[in-house]
Amino acid sequence: MYKEKLKKYAEAIVRVGINAQEGDNVVVNTDTDSLELAREVVRACWRAGAADVDTIISDNDIALGRFEEARDDVFYSVPPFKVEYSERHMQNKYHRISVSAPRLDLFQNVDPDRLRRSSIASSTAFEPIMKYMDTGEIKWVVAAGASELWAKALFPDLEVAEAMDQLWEKIFTACRISDTGDAVEAWIRHDARLKAYEKWLDTQQFDYLHYEAPGTDFKVGLADQHKWIGGSSLTPDGIRYMANMPTEEIFTTPHSEKAQGKLKSTMPLAISGKVVEDFGFVFEDGKLVDFFAGKNGDVLETQLDMDEGAKRLGEIALVPNSSPISQMGITFKSTLFDENASCHFAFGKAYAEALIGGENMSKEERAELGFNSSMIHLDFMVGGPELNVTGYRKDGSSVQVMKNGEWAVNPE
Repeated sequence: MYKEKLKKYAEAIVRVGINAQEGDNVVVNTDTDSLELAREVVRACWRAGAADVDTIISDNDIALGRFEEARDDVFYSVPPFKVEYSERHMQNKYHRISVSAPRLDLFQNVDPDRLRRSSIASSTAFEPIMKYMDTGEIKWVVAAGASELWAKALFPDLEVAEAMDQLWEKIFTACRISDTGDAVEAWIRHDARLKAYEKWLDTQQFDYLHYEAPGTDFKVGLADQHKWIGGSSLTPDGIRYMANMPTEEIFTTPHSEKAQGKLKSTMPLAISGKVVEDFGFVFEDGKLVDFFAGKNGDVLETQLDMDEGAKRLGEIALVPNSSPISQMGITFKSTLFDENASCHFAFGKAYAEALIGGENMSKEERAELGFNSSMIHLDFMVGGPELNVTGYRKDGSSVQVMKNGEWAVNPE
């Protein structure tokens, strides 16, 4: 059954994730830990009628070797031809599938300054070509494959083979892959449920949200012309695609200058191979002014010092505590999964599609609406069974959005 589920998973990534159409070009980015899944994904692309499938494979140990052995100056820049190669993919409308396993603690002993400078160099070099993604013309999806490193981190008391079996089953469950059901149909139904909440939230036209929970008393304004996004996105031609698999969130754009109060994270956060634990933040006028962390606060501080926008919020996301991922009762140590177990925020870059008409605006026009720009996008989780969220409109009226971690409304 494992082989059949793997094939169904790959089919869902292709048919739902990028919703591959006859004649599409596709680029598959993967790593050596995920080759078994990547091979099935490539086959599914050809079955869907792809015109071309380009595959780019990386290796985590080779990446580690660069950070440990290279000259110091190599971390200040990216060779221009690498940017040009990526841009040519975009110009030729190669839709993007990313399949990999989290690196976890692989880079935990790497000089943090090397990691920071490499991130800045990469973000700076590739930022100009993100316009192709902002317009929505490039369909993309991020998904995960199991690895022995990840499996042993989650199930340390099991033998490797059994830990891998357990991890694959968790991934399949989170991504709606079952023994007998049609995964594509399951995703279509799930998307419809998320769209119902998206539509309801859009009609509310909230001015700000108030979050209350142990350690949290936080008010965050929403950007002018904000739009809620749940489940699938649309290309300009009206083709749906699912950027994250799994996904349980409904997200929008906060106003970069309107956040006030205290936020306490409810889940650990993996950054550059280290896990930050027991942490929280204080905001004034939209900007982070203080934070604490019980463990690995230094690696969090490195991210928050990346640029001015890194200290402001770029995303708000609502997720019920009853989500399938939350109910598994484990921390995946992967943002792709953990953010879909919990309401969350993200420091840094906002998404253009979460503004009405945002994909066609200039950077300056977005900023005037409260849109935040940054080299980072760092999610952290604040949800749980004690979280209450209330939405307030400009006229002072209010609606409870979430009560005790669950939706307080049913728009279906």
